[in-house]
Amino acid sequence: MTNFNWNIDGSIVGLYLLATMLAGLWVRKYVSKVDHFLVAGREMNVYLGIASLAATEFGIITCLYTAQAGYKYGFSGATPGLIQALAMLMIGATGFCIKPLRDSGVVTIPELFEKRFGSRIRWLAGVVIVLGGLLNMGMFLRVGGEFLVLVVGFDVGYLRVTMTVLLAAIAAYTILGGMLSVLVTDFLQFVVMSAGLLAVTFLILGSIGWDRLVTAVETHHGVGGFNPFLHKDLGPSFVIYQICIQTAATLTWQAVTARLLAAKDSRTGRKVFTGAAFFFFARFLVPGLWGIAALAVLAGGWMEPLTADMQRDPSLYAMPVFLSRFVPVGLMGLLVAAMLAADMSTDSSYMLTWASVIYNDILAPFRRTRAMTERRGLLWNRFIVAGIGIYLLVFGLWYKLEGDLWTYCTITGSVYLSSMSVLLIACCYWKRANSWGAVGAIVCGAVFPLGFLIMQKIPATAELTQRIGPNYSGIAAYAAAALAMFVGSCLKPASPQDPGISPG
Repeated sequence: MTNFNWNIDGSIVGLYLLATMLAGLWVRKYVSKVDHFLVAGREMNVYLGIASLAATEFGIITCLYTAQAGYKYGFSGATPGLIQALAMLMIGATGFCIKPLRDSGVVTIPELFEKRFGSRIRWLAGVVIVLGGLLNMGMFLRVGGEFLVLVVGFDVGYLRVTMTVLLAAIAAYTILGGMLSVLVTDFLQFVVMSAGLLAVTFLILGSIGWDRLVTAVETHHGVGGFNPFLHKDLGPSFVIYQICIQTAATLTWQAVTARLLAAKDSRTGRKVFTGAAFFFFARFLVPGLWGIAALAVLAGGWMEPLTADMQRDPSLYAMPVFLSRFVPVGLMGLLVAAMLAADMSTDSSYMLTWASVIYNDILAPFRRTRAMTERRGLLWNRFIVAGIGIYLLVFGLWYKLEGDLWTYCTITGSVYLSSMSVLLIACCYWKRANSWGAVGAIVCGAVFPLGFLIMQKIPATAELTQRIGPNYSGIAAYAAAALAMFVGSCLKPASPQDPGISPG
């Protein structure tokens, strides 16, 4: 049972989709070079950058895993958002790493590494970034489809159709317009998304009340619902792991740095980081309140619309089931439009993000041996985006999620964040850093999260991964990457021929 009305709410959603598609396709005529396609000609200003970054990093998957955190951990579930907001403020204010990165004029982070560590490290870094990024993004389309099925009231049998239609709409303007289309549609999506989030949040606070939300957290989670150090399922290891991953993500998450590299200059990029910091906290807090509201309101029998697969971890779907019954007609249309806005912005940006690394870094050796015209380069990029879209559809249909969604996102992200953050800091500020240390950091940083994901799927080792937990596995990845960089760089004899860059 859902409050979604096809005549009223469906019309609102339809008008939004039409406006987004027209805006995204309109700017395709301005895309004539690869530089336009990947970094929008480096003409992004502060306000467009803040809106684009905020919209990109808030998708349906973000809404679901943050609401799940609110449902399972109370207010403590917003801890990652607070940590990342502080990291963005500090990094934006100081220019730590991001100033030399933007001043270098590169398109991607691996391109910077080539100047310091050589072309082989650039290629290897590109491979690891794409591997971790595509694994991270693998669940986006399925989760977005499941949200829409539950909120709108589709028959679950239409999940594949919903996923395919959603992907086709996103891919169309991304393939044609690249970063220019993404930035333009991000701004529109930011406005719609913000309106929907605020409207639903005010409705929850007005109808359910703050006191009832606090009481629900106290009843189900006790003091741990307000203090992550005291929550039985979180604790100090969770906080330490989040500090590692949120700082690394601020520095090297390709979807974030793409906005920095598309900015007019490093000063503009730093202002984008500080200006967007609040939204990174809000993206955890607002849906977290929705998850807490679901915890306070839903009673027995609420899992009835869930499939057998969904019932393996029902906490992920409590929020959409709650919204489908709580949000009234009219506002439901705005909510669905806001969630579509969030999802389209995230998926289009991420598709372009990983495509840029594949083209710019993994295919770099092949492009050097064969002249690549602007027209051919654009064609290659568009084919790569289309290929990523097909991968998302296939992966989303067969992969079975183990554990909660946020854990999956952090583990897959750490496949490359653990090593790339170490490489970037060393590249910018440690003169002794070299290719031996870079290789060691890349390999050691990827081994722990990939091993954890694989062991989860093997019956003989699944219980061991539960005892170890994702937090210690993640912390080990960052520690091992840093240690490998130090040891490897110290072992390799210094050479005056080693490539280098100015720390900036």
